[in-house]
Amino acid sequence: MSRASGLRLATLLAALVWLHTAMAQDPTWGTLTLEHENDLFAGEDRYYTSGVRVTWLSPDDRVPGWVRRGSEWVPMFNPDGELKLSYSIGQNMYTASDITLADPPENDRPYAGWLYATVGLGSQTPTRLDRLQLSLGVIGPASLADRTQRQVHRHLDAPQPAGWDTQLRNEPAVLLTYERQWREFAGRTSDGWGWDFTPYLGGSLGNVFTQLTTGITGRLGWRMMQDWGPPRIQPALPGSGIFRARSDLGGYVFVSLDGRAVARDIFLDGNSFRNSRSVEKRNLVGEIQVGMVVNVSRRVRLAYTHVFPSREFRGQTGTQDFGSFSLSAHF
Repeated sequence: MSRASGLRLATLLAALVWLHTAMAQDPTWGTLTLEHENDLFAGEDRYYTSGVRVTWLSPDDRVPGWVRRGSEWVPMFNPDGELKLSYSIGQNMYTASDITLADPPENDRPYAGWLYATVGLGSQTPTRLDRLQLSLGVIGPASLADRTQRQVHRHLDAPQPAGWDTQLRNEPAVLLTYERQWREFAGRTSDGWGWDFTPYLGGSLGNVFTQLTTGITGRLGWRMMQDWGPPRIQPALPGSGIFRARSDLGGYVFVSLDGRAVARDIFLDGNSFRNSRSVEKRNLVGEIQVGMVVNVSRRVRLAYTHVFPSREFRGQTGTQDFGSFSLSAHF
C-alpha cells in the first residue's frame, strides 16, 4: 500500500470513528438532510427531471436570541413552540418531453434550471408546525443545470440532452413561503402500532412560484417516529427534516393528497421580464404521493416517496411520475 493510500485509509477510519462517536451522543449540533428527486426512479427522462437539496436544521437551543425575539413578531407562529432554523442549497432541472431534440416544439415544457439557497424558521409543538422560508437564487444558464445534466448523463452513458440552448434566460429568483401542518385523529395501540392524519395549508409569493396550497397526509406504522412526513423539494406537499424516533427501529407507510392553485410558475410561464419559451399552464394542479419511512436508529431516517402529479400545462403529452429519496441524520 502506498503512503498516500495509507493516509487516505487512516483519514477515512478516523472520520468513521468520529461520526460514530458524534452520533452516539445526544444530538446537539442539528440535523442534516440529503434529498434527491429524479424521474429515472419511474423510468422516464422528461419534464421535472431532477432536484437535489442539502438542508441543515438547528436544534432549539442553537437559535440566536435576536432570531427568537424576532419570531415573536411573526403572527402565524405559536409563541410556545420549539424554534428551528434551517439552511438549504439546491438545484432543480426541467426539460422537454424528448431530450434528444435540439429544438423542441414550442408547446412543450421549456428547459429550465434553478439554483437557490434557502433560510427558514420553524415553530413546532407536538400537534402543529409553522414554517416561514425565504429562497434566493438564479434561474437560467447561471443555475448550471445544463452542465450538471450533461455531466451526469455522460457518467451514466445516457443520451445527451440536446435542447438546453432553448432554456429560460438568466433571472434572479425570489420565493417567500409559509406553511402550517397540524396533527389530527392520532392513535396508538399498546403493541406499538399507530396512525395519524396531517392536514396542511400554505402559500408562496415570488417570481418563481405564486400559489396557494393545501393537502393531507395519512400515516400508518409501527413504532412511528414523531415527524411531519418526509421532506420534499418545492413545489410539493411539505414534509420536514424534523424527526424524533421512539426506538432504534420503526417506520410507517403513508399516502398524501396535494392541491395547488397556481397564479405563477416561472418554469411554465417563462421569464418575467424577457422573451422566452413558455406554455399555457393549468391553474389547478395536484398530486398523489405514496411512500415509506424507516428509522434505522434513533438518529437516522430513510424515506422514499413516489409522486404522481396531474398534468401541469395545456398540450402536455401524458402524465409524469417520479421518485424522491431522502436521508436525515441527527448529529
